[in-house]
Amino acid sequence: MQTKSISMASVWRRVVLAMVVVTAAVALPQVCHLLGRWWGYGSALGEMLLPMHLPVMLAGMLGGPVTGLVCGVLSPLVSFALTGMPMETMLPFMVVELAVYGLCAGLLRRTNLPGFLQVVLVQVAGRAVRAAVLAVAVYGFGFTDLPISVVWTSVYAGLAGILIQWAVLPLPIWRKLP
Repeated sequence: MQTKSISMASVWRRVVLAMVVVTAAVALPQVCHLLGRWWGYGSALGEMLLPMHLPVMLAGMLGGPVTGLVCGVLSPLVSFALTGMPMETMLPFMVVELAVYGLCAGLLRRTNLPGFLQVVLVQVAGRAVRAAVLAVAVYGFGFTDLPISVVWTSVYAGLAGILIQWAVLPLPIWRKLP
């Protein structure tokens, strides 16, 4: 049985990637909210463009499933600690959704599936798990702060961000970046 050894250089590349991704996942929503206030959209611009999702998916595609998972968990937690966003009621659902995005993007990165299909599968997996966790919270634990319909509302509101992900994320897959 042959084991795969991981070099320290590879570990450091993934650590640096995770730091850059978490920084981007915290900064991009702030830029969106700032521009949203300036253009009269308020926080809706962030909900439309899904700025935290893009770097987390990219982390999984470039760094693998563990890097993607870690970035998916840390990004909303660090953002909440520094900025108070996402809202406290949304935080656990964002952590789960982004963790699934990063994990699935990492798991699919070495497949021969077309890049666009990989992105769609990652998006569907993240939203499906988020919906399941939200359903458990609402129906299993009586969590009433968010209606279950928020899943569909967020998909509709985030169509622009989904389209951006479709346009941008297949590029590193197509280029077969390390």
